[in-house]
Amino acid sequence: MSDTEHLTTGSPKPVFPDDGILKLYSMRFCPYAHRVHLVLDAKKIPYHSIYINLREKPEWFPQVSSSSKVPALELVAEPKNSVLIESLIICDYLDEKYPEVAPLYPKDPLKKAQEKILVVRFDQFINAFYKLVLHDNPASLGDTDLYAGLETYEEELKQRGTEFFGGTAPGMLDYMIWPWCERFSALKFSFGDHFDLSPERFGTLLKWRDLMLKDRAVKCFYLDGKIHAKYMASRRAGTADYNML
Repeated sequence: MSDTEHLTTGSPKPVFPDDGILKLYSMRFCPYAHRVHLVLDAKKIPYHSIYINLREKPEWFPQVSSSSKVPALELVAEPKNSVLIESLIICDYLDEKYPEVAPLYPKDPLKKAQEKILVVRFDQFINAFYKLVLHDNPASLGDTDLYAGLETYEEELKQRGTEFFGGTAPGMLDYMIWPWCERFSALKFSFGDHFDLSPERFGTLLKWRDLMLKDRAVKCFYLDGKIHAKYMASRRAGTADYNML
Protein backbone atom coordinates (compact mmCIF):
# COMPACT_ATOMS: atom_id res chain seq x y z
CA MET A 1 0.00 0.00 0.00
CA SER A 2 1.39 3.41 -0.95
CA ASP A 3 1.44 6.26 1.57
CA THR A 4 -1.71 7.84 0.10
CA GLU A 5 -3.58 4.84 -1.28
CA HIS A 6 -7.20 4.85 -0.12
CA LEU A 7 -8.55 1.52 1.07
CA THR A 8 -11.78 0.45 -0.58
CA THR A 9 -14.33 -2.37 -0.74
CA GLY A 10 -12.45 -5.65 -0.48
CA SER A 11 -9.31 -4.09 1.01
CA PRO A 12 -8.05 -6.00 4.05
CA LYS A 13 -7.65 -4.07 7.27
CA PRO A 14 -4.00 -3.01 7.55
CA VAL A 15 -1.92 -4.65 10.23
CA PHE A 16 0.56 -2.61 12.24
CA PRO A 17 3.14 -3.65 14.82
CA ASP A 18 2.05 -3.46 18.45
CA ASP A 19 3.90 -0.16 18.87
CA GLY A 20 1.36 1.88 20.86
CA ILE A 21 1.15 4.48 18.10
CA LEU A 22 -2.18 6.16 17.36
CA LYS A 23 -4.03 5.20 14.18
CA LEU A 24 -5.76 7.97 12.22
CA TYR A 25 -8.38 6.92 9.69
CA SER A 26 -8.49 9.74 7.20
CA MET A 27 -9.10 10.84 3.62
CA ARG A 28 -6.34 12.85 1.96
CA PHE A 29 -8.65 15.61 0.70
CA CYS A 30 -11.06 15.81 3.66
CA PRO A 31 -10.71 19.16 5.46
CA TYR A 32 -12.18 17.73 8.68
CA ALA A 33 -9.56 14.99 8.78
CA HIS A 34 -6.99 17.65 7.83
CA ARG A 35 -7.71 19.32 11.18
CA VAL A 36 -6.56 16.24 13.08
CA HIS A 37 -3.40 15.85 11.00
CA LEU A 38 -2.53 19.47 11.82
CA VAL A 39 -2.91 18.99 15.58
CA LEU A 40 -0.99 15.71 15.60
CA ASP A 41 1.83 17.27 13.57
CA ALA A 42 1.85 20.49 15.63
CA LYS A 43 2.28 18.43 18.79
CA LYS A 44 4.73 16.04 17.12
CA ILE A 45 2.65 13.03 18.11
CA PRO A 46 3.56 9.90 16.11
CA TYR A 47 0.65 8.28 14.27
CA HIS A 48 -0.19 5.88 11.49
CA SER A 49 -2.36 7.22 8.65
CA ILE A 50 -4.95 4.92 7.09
CA TYR A 51 -6.77 6.50 4.14
CA ILE A 52 -10.34 5.46 3.35
CA ASN A 53 -12.25 5.63 0.06
CA LEU A 54 -15.45 7.29 1.27
CA ARG A 55 -17.58 6.18 -1.70
CA GLU A 56 -16.60 2.52 -1.52
CA LYS A 57 -15.56 1.94 2.07
CA PRO A 58 -13.90 -1.26 3.28
CA GLU A 59 -16.38 -3.65 4.86
CA TRP A 60 -14.54 -3.51 8.18
CA PHE A 61 -14.52 0.29 8.47
CA PRO A 62 -17.92 0.67 10.27
CA GLN A 63 -16.47 -1.53 13.01
CA VAL A 64 -13.75 1.09 13.52
CA SER A 65 -15.72 4.31 13.06
CA SER A 66 -19.21 4.26 14.58
CA SER A 67 -20.25 7.00 12.13
CA SER A 68 -18.56 5.31 9.14
CA LYS A 69 -16.92 8.70 8.55
CA VAL A 70 -13.46 10.17 8.83
CA PRO A 71 -11.65 11.31 10.82
CA ALA A 72 -11.56 8.49 13.34
CA LEU A 73 -8.70 8.16 15.80
CA GLU A 74 -7.93 4.75 17.30
CA LEU A 75 -6.36 5.05 20.74
CA VAL A 76 -4.41 1.83 20.73
CA ALA A 77 -3.03 2.30 24.25
CA GLU A 78 -6.49 2.73 25.77
CA PRO A 79 -8.78 -0.13 26.90
CA LYS A 80 -10.44 -1.95 24.01
CA ASN A 81 -8.64 0.32 21.52
CA SER A 82 -11.16 3.13 22.01
CA VAL A 83 -11.96 5.14 18.87
CA LEU A 84 -12.84 8.84 18.79
CA ILE A 85 -14.82 10.45 15.95
CA GLU A 86 -15.61 14.07 14.96
CA SER A 87 -12.71 16.40 14.23
CA LEU A 88 -13.31 18.93 17.03
CA ILE A 89 -13.74 16.24 19.68
CA ILE A 90 -10.55 14.51 18.56
CA CYS A 91 -8.53 17.73 18.48
CA ASP A 92 -9.74 18.81 21.94
CA TYR A 93 -8.84 15.37 23.28
CA LEU A 94 -5.33 15.58 21.83
CA ASP A 95 -4.74 19.03 23.31
CA GLU A 96 -5.76 17.82 26.78
CA LYS A 97 -4.01 14.46 26.52
CA TYR A 98 -0.70 15.93 25.31
CA PRO A 99 -0.46 19.36 27.01
CA GLU A 100 3.33 19.33 27.29
CA VAL A 101 3.97 20.12 23.60
CA ALA A 102 2.41 23.12 21.85
CA PRO A 103 -0.69 23.70 24.00
CA LEU A 104 -3.23 25.09 21.55
CA TYR A 105 -5.91 26.67 23.74
CA PRO A 106 -5.58 29.64 26.13
CA LYS A 107 -5.25 28.60 29.78
CA ASP A 108 -7.94 31.05 30.87
CA PRO A 109 -11.32 29.21 30.86
CA LEU A 110 -13.25 32.18 29.48
CA LYS A 111 -10.79 32.78 26.64
CA LYS A 112 -10.80 29.06 25.87
CA ALA A 113 -14.59 29.07 25.68
CA GLN A 114 -14.58 32.14 23.43
CA GLU A 115 -12.05 30.45 21.15
CA LYS A 116 -14.34 27.43 20.86
CA ILE A 117 -17.25 29.70 19.92
CA LEU A 118 -15.19 31.09 17.03
CA VAL A 119 -14.33 27.57 15.90
CA VAL A 120 -18.01 26.61 15.81
CA ARG A 121 -19.06 29.86 14.09
CA PHE A 122 -16.71 29.04 11.22
CA ASP A 123 -19.36 26.59 10.03
CA GLN A 124 -21.10 29.58 8.45
CA PHE A 125 -18.20 29.99 6.05
CA ILE A 126 -17.77 26.23 5.53
CA ASN A 127 -21.36 25.95 4.33
CA ALA A 128 -20.87 28.85 1.90
CA PHE A 129 -17.56 27.42 0.69
CA TYR A 130 -19.17 24.10 -0.24
CA LYS A 131 -21.96 25.88 -2.08
CA LEU A 132 -19.26 27.41 -4.25
CA VAL A 133 -16.90 24.49 -4.86
CA LEU A 134 -19.64 21.96 -5.56
CA HIS A 135 -21.31 24.05 -8.29
CA ASP A 136 -20.18 23.74 -11.90
CA ASN A 137 -21.56 27.23 -12.52
CA PRO A 138 -20.95 29.55 -9.54
CA ALA A 139 -22.90 32.28 -11.33
CA SER A 140 -26.03 30.29 -10.48
CA LEU A 141 -25.53 31.26 -6.83
CA GLY A 142 -26.60 34.80 -7.72
CA ASP A 143 -25.64 37.67 -5.43
CA THR A 144 -24.97 35.46 -2.39
CA ASP A 145 -22.03 36.83 -0.39
CA LEU A 146 -20.06 33.61 -0.01
CA TYR A 147 -17.36 35.29 2.05
CA ALA A 148 -19.58 37.03 4.61
CA GLY A 149 -18.69 34.40 7.21
CA LEU A 150 -15.02 35.41 7.06
CA GLU A 151 -15.56 39.01 8.15
CA THR A 152 -15.77 37.98 11.80
CA TYR A 153 -12.28 36.45 11.59
CA GLU A 154 -10.80 39.37 9.67
CA GLU A 155 -11.98 41.75 12.40
CA GLU A 156 -11.06 39.40 15.25
CA LEU A 157 -7.46 39.00 14.11
CA LYS A 158 -7.18 42.72 13.41
CA GLN A 159 -8.34 43.52 16.95
CA ARG A 160 -5.96 41.02 18.50
CA GLY A 161 -3.03 42.63 16.71
CA THR A 162 -1.11 39.34 16.60
CA GLU A 163 0.29 37.32 13.72
CA PHE A 164 -1.92 34.33 14.54
CA PHE A 165 -5.16 33.86 16.42
CA GLY A 166 -3.04 31.91 18.90
CA GLY A 167 -0.64 34.85 19.36
CA THR A 168 2.96 34.43 18.24
CA ALA A 169 2.27 30.86 17.05
CA PRO A 170 -0.78 29.10 15.64
CA GLY A 171 -3.34 27.93 18.18
CA MET A 172 -6.41 25.73 17.99
CA LEU A 173 -8.50 28.33 16.14
CA ASP A 174 -5.77 28.78 13.51
CA TYR A 175 -5.57 25.07 12.85
CA MET A 176 -9.33 24.45 12.92
CA ILE A 177 -10.03 26.99 10.16
CA TRP A 178 -6.87 26.42 8.13
CA PRO A 179 -8.02 23.44 5.99
CA TRP A 180 -10.61 25.59 4.23
CA CYS A 181 -8.27 28.57 4.02
CA GLU A 182 -5.64 26.38 2.35
CA ARG A 183 -8.23 25.64 -0.30
CA PHE A 184 -8.77 29.35 -1.12
CA SER A 185 -6.06 29.15 -3.75
CA ALA A 186 -7.97 26.37 -5.55
CA LEU A 187 -10.80 28.73 -6.47
CA LYS A 188 -8.84 30.68 -9.07
CA PHE A 189 -7.99 27.44 -10.90
CA SER A 190 -11.63 26.35 -10.81
CA PHE A 191 -13.52 29.59 -11.35
CA GLY A 192 -11.08 32.43 -12.14
CA ASP A 193 -9.35 35.17 -10.18
CA HIS A 194 -12.56 37.02 -9.32
CA PHE A 195 -13.34 34.35 -6.70
CA ASP A 196 -10.07 34.94 -4.86
CA LEU A 197 -10.11 36.84 -1.56
CA SER A 198 -10.10 40.63 -1.87
CA PRO A 199 -6.97 42.25 -0.32
CA GLU A 200 -9.04 45.32 0.47
CA ARG A 201 -11.65 43.32 2.39
CA PHE A 202 -9.47 40.57 3.86
CA GLY A 203 -5.98 42.03 4.04
CA THR A 204 -5.32 40.77 7.58
CA LEU A 205 -6.43 37.21 6.78
CA LEU A 206 -4.30 37.15 3.62
CA LYS A 207 -1.21 38.13 5.64
CA TRP A 208 -2.16 35.42 8.15
CA ARG A 209 -2.45 32.89 5.32
CA ASP A 210 1.07 33.69 4.14
CA LEU A 211 2.40 33.18 7.68
CA MET A 212 0.51 29.92 8.12
CA LEU A 213 2.16 28.54 4.99
CA LYS A 214 5.50 28.77 6.82
CA ASP A 215 4.27 26.76 9.81
CA ARG A 216 5.84 23.31 10.22
CA ALA A 217 2.58 21.47 10.85
CA VAL A 218 0.91 23.13 7.86
CA LYS A 219 3.84 22.16 5.62
CA CYS A 220 3.55 18.50 6.73
CA PHE A 221 0.14 18.06 5.06
CA TYR A 222 0.03 20.92 2.57
CA LEU A 223 -1.33 20.58 -0.97
CA ASP A 224 -1.25 23.45 -3.45
CA GLY A 225 -4.28 25.08 -5.06
CA LYS A 226 -3.94 23.27 -8.35
CA ILE A 227 -4.11 19.85 -6.67
CA HIS A 228 -7.09 20.86 -4.53
CA ALA A 229 -8.85 22.22 -7.65
CA LYS A 230 -8.25 18.97 -9.52
CA TYR A 231 -9.75 16.94 -6.68
CA MET A 232 -12.74 19.30 -6.37
CA ALA A 233 -13.39 18.97 -10.11
CA SER A 234 -13.42 15.18 -9.84
CA ARG A 235 -15.86 15.40 -6.94
CA ARG A 236 -18.18 17.74 -8.85
CA ALA A 237 -18.11 15.24 -11.71
CA GLY A 238 -19.24 12.49 -9.33
CA THR A 239 -15.98 10.58 -9.69
CA ALA A 240 -13.96 11.73 -6.67
CA ASP A 241 -10.36 10.74 -7.39
CA TYR A 242 -9.07 9.79 -3.93
CA ASN A 243 -5.85 8.29 -5.28
CA MET A 244 -4.84 11.13 -7.58
CA LEU A 245 -1.64 11.68 -5.62
